[in-house]
Amino acid sequence: MHISGIHHVAIIASDYPRSKRFYTELLGLAIVAETYREQRDSYKLDLCTPDGVQIELFSFPSPPPRVSRPEACGLRHLAFRVPDVDAAAKELRSHEITVEDIRTDEFTGKRFTFFADPDGLPLELYEK
Repeated sequence: MHISGIHHVAIIASDYPRSKRFYTELLGLAIVAETYREQRDSYKLDLCTPDGVQIELFSFPSPPPRVSRPEACGLRHLAFRVPDVDAAAKELRSHEITVEDIRTDEFTGKRFTFFADPDGLPLELYEK
């Protein structure tokens, strides 16, 4: 097997318009396509990061909550690479998004911080 990279990450939102705004307007991800799937009463929004990784944002009627804290088993968080973690954190805070203190990865020496999407999904900013 030869894995050449990550193609996409899928996220289910409890409030589709709110999450769509968050990922497109606040985080600045580009919209590739938006589809309403009538048989599922669900939207699928394909987003893309500048390096080509896609995020699929789904809506479903009444999705069950997913435990994410304290450290539940499963996907832990989604990390975005940024050139300047201070500037990115400042921008998030200007939109009243709570951002944790910036820390330094003890193994790589890189700086990072965490914040959450509208449904509490843990997101990370990792300095390039």
